[in-house]
Amino acid sequence: MDRRRFLTASTAAMVSASASAARAQVTPTEKAPLILGPDPNTHEPRFKAPAGSIDTHTHVFGPVSKYPYAAERTYTPPEAPLEMFKALHAKIGVERAVLVNATVHGRDNRPVIDAIAASNGAYKGIGTIDEKFTDRELEDLARGGLMGCRFIFIARLGGMPDLGEFDRLMDRIKGLGWVVDFYVDAKALELMAPRLAKLPMPYILDHMGALGVADGIDHPNFQKLIALLKSDEKCWIKLSGPERASAAGAPYDDVVPFAKKFIETAPDRLLWGSDWPHPNLKVMPNDGDLIDLVPRFAPEEATRRKLLVENPERLFKFPKIG
Repeated sequence: MDRRRFLTASTAAMVSASASAARAQVTPTEKAPLILGPDPNTHEPRFKAPAGSIDTHTHVFGPVSKYPYAAERTYTPPEAPLEMFKALHAKIGVERAVLVNATVHGRDNRPVIDAIAASNGAYKGIGTIDEKFTDRELEDLARGGLMGCRFIFIARLGGMPDLGEFDRLMDRIKGLGWVVDFYVDAKALELMAPRLAKLPMPYILDHMGALGVADGIDHPNFQKLIALLKSDEKCWIKLSGPERASAAGAPYDDVVPFAKKFIETAPDRLLWGSDWPHPNLKVMPNDGDLIDLVPRFAPEEATRRKLLVENPERLFKFPKIG
């Protein structure tokens, strides 16, 4: 066995063993059932990501002995700690990341803050906040490497946050230099539109605006997304979650025209994210397949560099590479 095949096999074995051990350490509940862990057999991508590439949407789960899962969580994932995440990025050739604090950890941002502290500048973060955080605590999160906060408007993950609390928090964080990250479906997006227009900071729509491609590219929901991206320069969109949007499944051919339309509309305000370890999916994607979608979304090298390097450097204030 040559060195590359040996390393690949060894990495897969370690990840598989870690996943098996992790499943033994978590305790699902009736309200928080156990979900699938990520595919441990990531294939080596055909696409070579440019130097300094940034995965702008990824999570770490646990270890629960150090970062317990929140009692109010709606799902229970197998552990996917920092070591597994770093092995995944090494395999797909991505060097930097924005870690998004997961709902499973509630308002405990330590999994993200600690990973940032250990990354030698390679990681930034998006956190979970509420009105119980003091101004001093919010400032400490910013000093710890958080570049924004996230709000979720998806029924299965808790539904609509209190909009009065949201408005008050936006007023409190406007001086931190943060962005606001939203996981929001079309119905909630329409409700939020007046607030988005008034936001004093950039905002990001996760997972291509939570679109489903089965209705086609001319569907009013997708056209509203395009209109918003075109009209509001504060609006950014993550080209993440093709496995969530696809009606056909891997290799996600049906998602490509939608991603290309986003790129045609605003190539300077798009980001790429893996969404590893892909919580709450019934069929796990292979992360090699996901990054191999990038050249299909963006055939031009200059555009790929925008998605993976230049745009996230600008939005999240990473040092420039190259």
